[in-house]
Amino acid sequence: MQRFLHARDRASGGSNRRAGLAAIALAGSVLVAAGCASSSSTSSTASSPPFSPDAGSFSGELPSSVASAKSSLLESASAAASAASAAASRAEVSRSAAAASFEASVSAQLAAGRAEAQSVLAKTEGTGNALSDITLTGLPKAQTAGLNAALVTVVNSTSSTASYAIKVEFLDGDQVVDTTVLGITDVAAGAKATATAFSSLDRDKALVPRVAQAQRY
Repeated sequence: MQRFLHARDRASGGSNRRAGLAAIALAGSVLVAAGCASSSSTSSTASSPPFSPDAGSFSGELPSSVASAKSSLLESASAAASAASAAASRAEVSRSAAAASFEASVSAQLAAGRAEAQSVLAKTEGTGNALSDITLTGLPKAQTAGLNAALVTVVNSTSSTASYAIKVEFLDGDQVVDTTVLGITDVAAGAKATATAFSSLDRDKALVPRVAQAQRY
């Protein structure tokens, strides 16, 4: 009986050793297979060349729809610029015509008394005797077609009818840019009369008017 048990134990031990060796061998096979697969994948990845597009497939031009839109925008911008330029030209012509009309109208009103006023001022010493009777009010350029102009107001401070010879200067800073002479005749005692003095020079500047001479006669 003891011999039988001893033989059975030896058989069982040998069987267990064989099973253990088989398990170890199987695990080694799995590891080797995994290593081979990893090596194969790494080798395949390392050996794959980077993607490089074919430069010959590019035309170097914008798609037709984009190019058409760009061309349309450029044409629209050019047309708008041309229209704006034409409008500015028409506005300048209109402005010049209005200025010429204003100048002609005022000059016609003052023409009758100008020659006499110039003659009176030629004999006047200093600023004259009527400076305190004169006031100037600048006129907006919107009313004068862009010209520098001033409303000249005379109030006769004497007790009898009088006429006035007036010289108005237009200054840019301290510099006299233009001078005009006007005459206002037959102003009743205590009455008020007006006339317009203007300069056709330096329309792009804001000139300041002042009374240089005023003679009552």
